[in-house]
Formats: sequence, structure tokens, C-alpha cells
Amino acid sequence: MAEFVREDIGLLWAFQLFPEEPARPLESESARAWLANPEAEGFVWLHLNLANNAALPWLKSVFELPEAFDEALASGTRSTRIERDEDALVGVVNDISFDFSFEPSDTSTLWLLAAPRLLLTCRRQPLRSLDRLRGAVKNGQSFRSSVDLLAHLMRDQADVLIEVVRQASVRVDDVEDELLADRLQTRRVRLGKLRRMLVRLQRLLAPEPGALFRLLQHPPAWIDELDVQELRQASEEFSVALRDISSLQERIKLLQEEIAAQVAEINNRTLFVLTSVTVLALPVNMVAGMFGMNVGGVPFAEARHGFAIVVGLLVLLTAVLAWRMFKDRD
Repeated sequence: MAEFVREDIGLLWAFQLFPEEPARPLESESARAWLANPEAEGFVWLHLNLANNAALPWLKSVFELPEAFDEALASGTRSTRIERDEDALVGVVNDISFDFSFEPSDTSTLWLLAAPRLLLTCRRQPLRSLDRLRGAVKNGQSFRSSVDLLAHLMRDQADVLIEVVRQASVRVDDVEDELLADRLQTRRVRLGKLRRMLVRLQRLLAPEPGALFRLLQHPPAWIDELDVQELRQASEEFSVALRDISSLQERIKLLQEEIAAQVAEINNRTLFVLTSVTVLALPVNMVAGMFGMNVGGVPFAEARHGFAIVVGLLVLLTAVLAWRMFKDRD
């Protein structure tokens, strides 16, 4: 299927979609004419590159944008959400090139608007999920409505979360095996990075439950029951992935606590040994200091076996101290 792209106005692609037929690519002027004709069949998917300064002016010239969508673009918000704005759906969706060196700067954000005859998507950086969705459209997959297309995109996002959980679980299993084998190494650092990464991904990829719940409870009148069911199913997939992430975070927390307890026990043992050495050496240091004073009347100074007597007393005193210190220790 050929695509008509107009980079000079920031329009990356445009499709006219039908419930039972393959999509048709549109040029920018054809898309403008379609939007101006309320009797045109199907619905249109427009995808724009906001990095092009001409994209928004062209879009506003062919379509009156809802205020909520304008505010989302202006604020640059990155928190994933899909909410109702009068008779349209406004959403923010995030995509990542996921690896375990993930940083927030690796995230690409998509702003979308779903109306009865239009699905509008805008981005500043390429998104893998959009490329997958475009591939499905180009391969002839049909969609009933703009909401059906949106639900497909949400399911793709849920798949990303599930894959994240799967890979993270493997890493936590490896750390747990090392813990059971009593090999500390750098597990606390690895677990801390993994836990922070999961929190960031959960915040970026998971839709706000309150907005999505309100949308599913009171959808616009033009969304039919089947599309609502598709959205509900996609939200349930997100819920499952989020529960898995929460369980994994709790598991990581328990492992961190166990590792912290082991480290504390090792530190306590080390401190006990150092304290024991200090206490046991105390009699020797005290006696050596007193006998080293250059004053008269030093005990056993003239005795033939004075040194042996002092050493014997020190050994006895040290043994008593050692017995007192270690007798009640498990």
C-alpha cells in the first residue's frame, strides 16, 4: 500500500479506514477535503510530527482542536492518561525503547485525539508502538472506528508492560538465587536500580486509573458498546500488568530488606570482633603503661620472677575478660 507523506507540513501519514475494508492512504489535501465533507465514509487517521513547526498551524487550519488537547500539547505533560473532553477523547501515551539502562529521556510521548470521524496522533520522536499500528493498517487489518484503533494501541502498550515485567522477573530470580547461594556482590545496587526503573515505567506507561474509569463509566454517545468493551479489555490488561509490577516491587523490597539484614549482621560481627580485641588488649596496655613510668616503687622490680608473675596475672585477667564476653554469646 502506497503512502503519501508531506514532510513540509509535518504530516507523516494519513489513512482513510473502513470497518470491513483495507485502509486507503490520503494526501494532505485529500485529508483536508475528507474532513470538510461530513458525509464521507469511514474515518481518518492523521499522524503528525510536532518537531516540524508547520504541523500545528496546518492542523488548526483543517480541524478545530478541543481546548483540552491544546492544553496537553502546550503543557508537554508525559503522564499517560485517556480522558473524555465533551464529545472527544484526549490522551497521552508513552513509548520506550526498553532496556535495563532505561532513563526517562528514552521515552517518546504521543498526544492523541479520538473523535467520531478522526483519530489524530502527534509526536516529536518516533514511537515503536505507532510503527506497529501502522504496519497492521498497511497489512490490511480493518478497524471499526477510531476508538477501535485506540484500543489496539493501548493493548500494544499493555504488551510492553508485560514484557518489562517478564524481563525484570528473570533478573530478580537471578538475584534471589545469588542470595540463596550467599554471594552478596552488588545485589543491593542492582535491586535498587531495578526498583526505581519499575516505578518510573509504571508512572510513564500506566494510564491514570481515575480518568480511564470515568471514561468507561460515561463514554461519549458516539462510542458503541463493542468499542467500550474493547477499551475495557485493554484497561484490564493494563491492570493485570500493573498488579504484576506491584507484586514485583514488593518482592524486590523484601529481597532488599533481607540483604540489608545480612549486611547488618556481618557489620555487627565485625564490630564485635574489633570491640573484643580492644577490650582484651586493655589490661596489657594499662599494665605496660603503669610499669613503664620512671618512678620509684614499681612492683616486682627487684623480684627474680617478677616478669613471669606479671605475665601470668595478665593472662589470667585476659582469660576472665574473654570468658565474660563470650560465655553468653550464641
